[in-house]
Amino acid sequence: MTKVKRSWDLLTDEQRTEHIQEIIDFYHNERNEEIGIIAAGNILDHFLQTVGIVLYNKGVQEAIDFIEHRLDDLKIDMGSLLKK
Repeated sequence: MTKVKRSWDLLTDEQRTEHIQEIIDFYHNERNEEIGIIAAGNILDHFLQTVGIVLYNKGVQEAIDFIEHRLDDLKIDMGSLLKK
């Protein structure tokens, strides 16, 4: 069977397995409910598709903002080196 890698799933197989177990444990400990691997995987997939994209985009935007700020600082520093 070929494993399908979805564009929104950025987890390794090990991370996915670990987080599915964390979801199962959460439901057991916090909600006193038993859910299986498939249900936990579906929950994980849902959050990766919705919240994961938002968090990913926020991280990329913060990196862009940081680089733009540093570039502005570099322009000022380089401008001060100009001979007048």
